[in-house]
Amino acid sequence: MDGIDGLMLLLAGGLGLLVGVWATLAFRWSERSQREVPPPPEAALDDGLVRMLAVLRSAAVVLDESDQVVRASAPAHALGIVRDGRVAPAAIRDLIALVRRDGVIRDEVLEVPRGPVGPGVLMVQVRVAQVSADHLVVLAEDLTQARRLEAIRRDFVVNVSHELKTPVGALALLAETVQDAADDPEAVRRFAGRMQAEATRLSALVHEIIELSRLQVAGALGQVGLVDVDTVLSEAVDRARTTAEAKHVRLDIGGVRGTRVLGQHDLLVTAVRNLLDNAVAYSGEASHVGVGVRTDGELVEIAVVDQGIGITAAEQERVFERFYRVDPARSRDTGGTGLGLSIVKHVAADHGGEVTVWSQPGRGSTFTLRLPRAEEEPASTVRELPATDLEGAPVRRSAS
Repeated sequence: MDGIDGLMLLLAGGLGLLVGVWATLAFRWSERSQREVPPPPEAALDDGLVRMLAVLRSAAVVLDESDQVVRASAPAHALGIVRDGRVAPAAIRDLIALVRRDGVIRDEVLEVPRGPVGPGVLMVQVRVAQVSADHLVVLAEDLTQARRLEAIRRDFVVNVSHELKTPVGALALLAETVQDAADDPEAVRRFAGRMQAEATRLSALVHEIIELSRLQVAGALGQVGLVDVDTVLSEAVDRARTTAEAKHVRLDIGGVRGTRVLGQHDLLVTAVRNLLDNAVAYSGEASHVGVGVRTDGELVEIAVVDQGIGITAAEQERVFERFYRVDPARSRDTGGTGLGLSIVKHVAADHGGEVTVWSQPGRGSTFTLRLPRAEEEPASTVRELPATDLEGAPVRRSAS
C-alpha cells in the first residue's frame, strides 16, 4: 500500500513539473512575440497613384482584379458612378470589360442614369485605363451642364434667326407692294401702316434680344443700391398704361407700401413692366390687372394678377423659355416677342430671387416676383414715403 502511494506521488510530481515547463515556455514565447514588430502590410495602391487621384477634379475610381472598388473619390459617389462598392452604370461596366480584355485605354462620352430610379440622365466623359497588373482606373467628368448650355446657345441662335426672319421678310414684301401701288394713295397709306407696325415689332425684338443677352453675362447686374419698390411699381404701371388703355384694361396697385430691395431700379422696372404687358396682352377687353406687394419674412413679393385666358399646367413649365408663347396667334396680333418672361426670370435670378406662376385656364394667372428684402436703414436716415393713390398720384394729408 505504501508503494502504491509513493508511485502516485511520483506521478503527480512529474505531471506538475511538465505543466510548469510548458507554462514557462508559453510565457517566453508570448513575450518574444510581443517584442517582435509585425511586418508592414503590402500597400494596396502605389502612393504616387493615390496622391494623383486626390488632386483630380474628375470622379476617380480604382478597381481590383474582381472589379471591386478599392478607392473612390467623393465626386464618384455624388454622380452615382459608385454604389454599394461597385461601379453602377452598365455602360461604364461594359467599357471596363473591354479594357480588361485587351488592355487598350478607352475614352468615350456616355449617358448614365442620374440615380437608381427615375428618367434623369447625366452626360459623362469616361476614361478607363489599366494602371497595374490587377488595378484599373476609371475617370469620369460630368459634361451635363456644359452640353445643356451648348444646346441652349444653339437653340437661341436658331430661334433668333427665325424670329428676325419673319418681320424682315414682311417688311421686304410690304415695300415691294408699296412700290407696285405707287399710283394708289390709299393702298400706300395702308401698307405703310403695316410696315410701321412690323418695324416696331422688329425694333422691340432686337431690343429684347440685346437686353436678354446682357442679362445672361456674368456680373450683368453691375452697381446695386437700395430700390424703392413703390417707385418701381408706379413707373412700370405708367409705362404699361398706354397699352392697357387701348384695351380698356384697368391697372391698380395695392398691398404693402414702403418696402425696399437691393438691386438696380431700371432692371426691376423692366421686369415688372414685362409682367404687366404680358397680363394686358392675354386679358380681354375692359378687364382688370392688379399689382400687389406683400412681405414674407425676408422676402418682398410682387404679384401681377390678371383675368386672362389662363395657362395649362403643361405650359406653365415652359412660359419662361425664350420665344415660347402660350398663344402664338395672339402674340402675333399684339407684337409679342416671347422674350418678356425670360427677361423677368433672369432679372429675378440676378437679384437673388425668383419668379413663379399660378394659373388655371379661364381663371387668369398670377405671376409673383420674389426678391430679398433690404435690411432696414437706421432710424435717423429712414424717410417716409409719400402716400399715393392707385394711379400713383400724391395724396394730400390732413393736418392732425
